Amino acid sequence: MEAGSVRVRLDLSYDGKDFSGWARQATRRTVQGEIEDALRTVTRSSRTYDLTVAGRTDAGVHARGQVAHVDLPEDVWAEHADKLLRRLAGRLPHDIRVWKAEEAPAGFNARFAAVYRRYAYRVGDHVGGVDPLLRGHVLWHDWPLDVDAMNEASAGLLGEHDFAAYCKRREGATTIRTLQKLEWVRGDDGIVTATVRADAFCHNMVRSLVGALLFVGDGHRPPEWPAKVLAAGVRDSAVHVVRPHGLTLEEVGYPADALLAARSREARNKRTLPGAPPDSCC
Repeated sequence: MEAGSVRVRLDLSYDGKDFSGWARQATRRTVQGEIEDALRTVTRSSRTYDLTVAGRTDAGVHARGQVAHVDLPEDVWAEHADKLLRRLAGRLPHDIRVWKAEEAPAGFNARFAAVYRRYAYRVGDHVGGVDPLLRGHVLWHDWPLDVDAMNEASAGLLGEHDFAAYCKRREGATTIRTLQKLEWVRGDDGIVTATVRADAFCHNMVRSLVGALLFVGDGHRPPEWPAKVLAAGVRDSAVHVVRPHGLTLEEVGYPADALLAARSREARNKRTLPGAPPDSCC
């Protein structure tokens, strides 16, 4: 953070339907682009203040509990702090809301200080389809789903693994992640919801895991199949990346304030699995 700046934490939500993902793109509508443009306008600044986000969501993915930070000059923050939320509410489009804008504690980094991200993926398997009022947030799967079989299969994926079989590789990035929770529940309304929590996610990881587990739930694959795909360590053509509209980032978790800086340093380290040579992770 530059001297003379204040780090501001933003808590926000958005409907991802009409966005080409989080990250700013020159010719496409994105969440980052809309918020940065709004910040520049409401603070009457000549420059754009760059946002750092906890999780860069893909096109069509929603967020209820997204977190970002922005470093503002001290004089800009002093002038606009009390009015920033109201002014952003008036400037932002209706499919983005910022709920909090507060000075962040020392050591806070929206991306690197996070200890987990929690997503929900919602699926409807009613023979008649999905409630039209929910169609933008629930995937219709046209086979009945066995939630117990899906939970049995999910248990074999928990823990720290190389999730290369369920991720789209990116140059220089590791695919080692710690999957903390993967659980399916059928609600009273019949909607089946997966809760997926990890320290971080690689590209397409959640939607690939859901795609594999839906194949278990509808009986096309046995419960042990997703873990076998994971162990093989390579993309399996039978694993489909499900559509993005069923996915919502629900929560980002952070440690106590005193541990923020240490967590940020730790998260920047490139991970390897125990016993693996240092260059084998990617």
